[in-house]
Amino acid sequence: MRSRGRGTSDPEVPDHLAEDPEPDAEEVARAIVLRQLTASPKSRRQLEEKLAARNVPDEVAASVLDRFEEVQLVDDAAFAQMWVRSRQRSRGLARGALRRELQQKGITGDQAEEALDEVSEDQERQAALELIHKKLRGRTVPAGSSSQDRADRDKQVRRLAGMLARKGYAPGMALGLVREVLDAQGEDDTDLVARGDL
Repeated sequence: MRSRGRGTSDPEVPDHLAEDPEPDAEEVARAIVLRQLTASPKSRRQLEEKLAARNVPDEVAASVLDRFEEVQLVDDAAFAQMWVRSRQRSRGLARGALRRELQQKGITGDQAEEALDEVSEDQERQAALELIHKKLRGRTVPAGSSSQDRADRDKQVRRLAGMLARKGYAPGMALGLVREVLDAQGEDDTDLVARGDL
């Protein structure tokens, strides 16, 4: 571990260690990991990357992280389940996008799949519908049959399907749901026109 002189400040290392010209690498690693976990849950890989960025030797990092796993302060399976629930609920992400995010955090294989299994097809579909409705709030759907109306509708379909694709939804599902919502909204607008409300 690179030595640190007096006056060197690292917000993740306690003052008593930062002031020591030869701080104990294990103490520094523990302090960094605790600070990281206090800020928010992290996967083991995220913590490994943070320790590597702070020049903690690999064997020290592995030893400290092994101990944190033993006492269940680092638990990739629990982290994956929490991450999937949170991101699916707050961002409306589909399993494809959630899988990519987990991979970026170092969680793959059975741990990732078990967490992703918590998102049902119905939940995924409902989240996609909510995203579409949110994007359409205050917008009108072209209901006419003119070429301009068709062009405007096609543009809306592409934008909405693209938004869903970026959130990990399969193209077929995205297009089907967008068309379903636009058709329903177009029918609602037609009913309002027939009643004279539009």
